[in-house]
Amino acid sequence: MMDETFENHCWKDLLNEDILKVYRAYQRPVYVGPKPAVLAIDLYNKVYLGGPKPAGPLNDVFPGSCGEFAWNALPHTIRLLDAARAAKIPVIYSTRHADTKGVQSTFRKLSQEAEELYHIKDEVAPRADELVIYKERASVFFGTPLIAHLRLLGVESLIICGEATSGCVRASTVDAYSYGFHCTLVEECVFDTTELCHKVNLFDMHHKYADVMHIDDVLDHICMART
Repeated sequence: MMDETFENHCWKDLLNEDILKVYRAYQRPVYVGPKPAVLAIDLYNKVYLGGPKPAGPLNDVFPGSCGEFAWNALPHTIRLLDAARAAKIPVIYSTRHADTKGVQSTFRKLSQEAEELYHIKDEVAPRADELVIYKERASVFFGTPLIAHLRLLGVESLIICGEATSGCVRASTVDAYSYGFHCTLVEECVFDTTELCHKVNLFDMHHKYADVMHIDDVLDHICMART
């Protein structure tokens, strides 16, 4: 039978008993790890273009937009960032430059883009004292000084938000797990261009590499750590 607590997430409608049998060995208690930092992945203007509309049609006009999925995650992400800052938890961002001389995160075809597309959206923008990592591949760890900064801050675990679930979030989460960090993915604060990619990748990471938790549960953990 399904573990209602462990599997109580957005992917439930995709599961059957055969799938659960394969993944049952991964079931365990989930939690926010000690000495966390928030890792906010690619919350730049490009993914919000066109407003809170279906991402499929929007991509004909605004390639790379996550449409309604990005906008639905926005208020939850603001809550997460506010709680982290109140608890003195470091917040670290990632983005990229428009021109990376042919080196890209994925095989997506890109035309010449304005640098402003890769500025962090105003509502979730970093404060003056918060670190922004510029990357050229999907993982925020690849070819960047992120590990050095995390070690300097004494960080032992990560609370991850941002996009895309199937791309830069997944690549960064797998690398973080490989480096020995406990990872918590905030379900309502990660998103993708399609619901299917979001659900499947979140399901797989939850079982293999990270603890997927709901925003209210994560905020409860953060508040408890303050007391």
